[in-house]
Amino acid sequence: MERGISWEDRIKGAYASLRPSEQKVASFFLAHAGELESLTIGELASAAGVSEPTVIRCVRGLGYRGYRAFKGALRGWEAGEESAFDHLGGFSLRPWDRMENLPLKAVGTQREALEDVLKSVSPDSLAQAAQTLASARLIDLYSVENSCAPASDLLTKLTYLGLRCRFCTDAYLQQISAAHLRKGDVAVAFSRSGRSVDTVKALRLAKKAGAATIAVTGERTALLSRYADLTLSVGGGGPNRLWQRHFFPGGGPGGGGYAVYGHHSQRL
Repeated sequence: MERGISWEDRIKGAYASLRPSEQKVASFFLAHAGELESLTIGELASAAGVSEPTVIRCVRGLGYRGYRAFKGALRGWEAGEESAFDHLGGFSLRPWDRMENLPLKAVGTQREALEDVLKSVSPDSLAQAAQTLASARLIDLYSVENSCAPASDLLTKLTYLGLRCRFCTDAYLQQISAAHLRKGDVAVAFSRSGRSVDTVKALRLAKKAGAATIAVTGERTALLSRYADLTLSVGGGGPNRLWQRHFFPGGGPGGGGYAVYGHHSQRL
């Protein structure tokens, strides 16, 4: 079955866009979910009080190729839909997906990502990171490519709180900044794979300079963690994932946040 969205959610998400006769079929699906697998298309049409072509139009309106594909979804798989590509970090997008279904798919993907974070992040480590940041003389942030998004968000939130924070988007400048840190400073590095070359170099330099170091990564045993005094592990799959997820704690105006972004990690 398509990751992040069930057949029931498909119906709820697309219901308003269906024709009245198709909505009648969709309502029947939801009201008789336990009976659907045993019904032929003719039996279902008769029970719903519509024609067979209306049933076909309804399931196609939900994004299925036909009634057989819809029944496959009831069993936990979708016949003929194995060609979905996964270039969007778990957000499976298919050529026949309807535009109105995309918000629901996005919510489903975010929900799974948040659940993954909940299983992986340590409340004690998160509290320790907050205390470390709150007492820092200067906070330096490191990241590359799309990992810059959570780093930038954390920069904004820490600045709101009145903390002295710095984030250079240029990877070379990050390393120069890291080398000039000293005891009492804190360096935070974001890398979902934990193997982004420039991010690892920056955190290594910060640790060598005497700063406290924090790694936000999906792999507690990743290379980045070797140079971290504290690692915030956020889960979400192995380091070979092409598209990555990032979690970042926040505070002050705007509260905390979670973002799903993708990038092809640089490798050492």
